[in-house]
Amino acid sequence: MSEHTMVQETPEPRTRQSLAHDLRQLGVQPGMTLLVHSSLSSLGWVCGGAVAVVQALMDVLTGEGTLIMPTQSGDLSDPTHWQRPPVPREWWPIIQETMPAYDPHLTPTRGMGAIVEVFRAHPDTLRSAHPNVSFAAWGKHAERIIAHHSLDYGLGEGSPLARMYELDGSILLLGVGYDSCTALHLAEYRAPGGSEIERAAPIIENGQRVWKTYRDIDIDSDIFPELGADFERSRAAIIGQVGSATCRLLRQRPLVNFGVEWLTHRRQANISTAK
Repeated sequence: MSEHTMVQETPEPRTRQSLAHDLRQLGVQPGMTLLVHSSLSSLGWVCGGAVAVVQALMDVLTGEGTLIMPTQSGDLSDPTHWQRPPVPREWWPIIQETMPAYDPHLTPTRGMGAIVEVFRAHPDTLRSAHPNVSFAAWGKHAERIIAHHSLDYGLGEGSPLARMYELDGSILLLGVGYDSCTALHLAEYRAPGGSEIERAAPIIENGQRVWKTYRDIDIDSDIFPELGADFERSRAAIIGQVGSATCRLLRQRPLVNFGVEWLTHRRQANISTAK
């Protein structure tokens, strides 16, 4: 959507103050541990853009709360698996030998949106060490959440998602759907039957850049909209407006627990069908 069209479709400017008001009306409270997935354009025309959105979230949570966002850098990965777009086979060794190593302060996000990129660059934000599926956090529990992010199984038990689960955190889908809900990947790891794979990325190890292979499971966010719709048939999700965006606020634990049951049943049914 062009900025001209956005201005025409926004009844009045969205501001740091108006967004904070809407967030409070939705149910976001001081002291929450909150994982946010976002779309800036969904909010309408925002005075100050992504900066105002990040400030509004921090205003509402206060320093007693914790704000978390996924800061993934999917381009720091093995080019042999790239599909959008693929690169010529003869490029693979060059990429593997020369791609800059992951740097939590320098490496940008890829495909995560303007709000995430502003949050990543905030001077009081901490970012975890995973080269591909990092998270950034700000506030009371930021250090606990991002510390010791495991290279292997990066969205599993050694991830910020698991630390959030321990803290009984919440999720805000700010103008996006369940297909953007990274928290559901924790359910993929906890449900039995995940397919083991290998991934690789450039990291700093013992002060040197290395091309590092690590273990993971094959994840699939394409099924999350169906999972989320089933979740909402039997569990509570607060649905409301922030700016022009339809948003959902929900607790992480019930969603992940439901996701484990849902995925377990789905995987068992797939096995039975394949026999």
